[in-house]
Amino acid sequence: MQKRGFGPTGVAVPVIGQGTWYFERAPRAAALAALRRGLDLGLCHIDTAELYGSGAAEEIVGEAIAGRRDEAFLVSKVMPQNASRAGTIAACEASLTRLKTDRLDCYLLHWRGRHALEDTIAAFEHLKADGKILSWGLSNFDAIHLEAARAIAGDGCIACNQVLYHLEERGIEHAVIPWCAAHGVAVVAYSPFGSGDFPAPRSAGGRVLAEIASARGATPRQVALGFLTRGRSLFAIPKAAAVAHVEENAGAGELTLTEAEIAAIDRAFPLGRHAGLAML
Repeated sequence: MQKRGFGPTGVAVPVIGQGTWYFERAPRAAALAALRRGLDLGLCHIDTAELYGSGAAEEIVGEAIAGRRDEAFLVSKVMPQNASRAGTIAACEASLTRLKTDRLDCYLLHWRGRHALEDTIAAFEHLKADGKILSWGLSNFDAIHLEAARAIAGDGCIACNQVLYHLEERGIEHAVIPWCAAHGVAVVAYSPFGSGDFPAPRSAGGRVLAEIASARGATPRQVALGFLTRGRSLFAIPKAAAVAHVEENAGAGELTLTEAEIAAIDRAFPLGRHAGLAML
């Protein structure tokens, strides 16, 4: 499993992690088995949020990592409506309770809302000083708002920006990825398979993925993950509530695409001119 530094944290994190959006809708035993198998395979970056199932996903994660907390790089998020100074601290403490842990490795603002960034960041720094979070980051932030956060917090404070990124949605390559690369911020791709809209096998793009997969002894989804994590600052957190899917995702962590393969995928899924930030 390839690992790389996670922004300014100094922690080496696997390029492929585990997302938990809608995890509460899966059979609980299957979800627990998937998370635990992911840890076995080195997928220690586990991402969740207070939003997911109104905290139910955090509870599942807490059960899955019981007795294995030190193996996990654990990330959760505060909803923007809770992201006042006091609200962020209270939300974090509630998440820690559901996760049955004393700390998060990274804590994110889920998206920008009505509360002042200054207050949210002040709360993050307070939580960091108290040892309840080891780092903090952002989610669904475009380059302009990332710069606003950097201006408040200073350089070397933002660990990551978690954003929608898949083969059919590459808009962040215009401004967000370059900004993050320039400022040492990790980019974490959520819904890297397009949230149920992965390229069909008979589509032009699907055929390109299949050809590369066949040549490399991989699957099309592993090839897609290899493309989305091709840069030094890029990570992905596909959700998998079944052991077989986790094992497939883990296989992408050892796949390094050649320049020719990357170019072929780039042609099959053109970047386009859209530079806006999409989100789910």
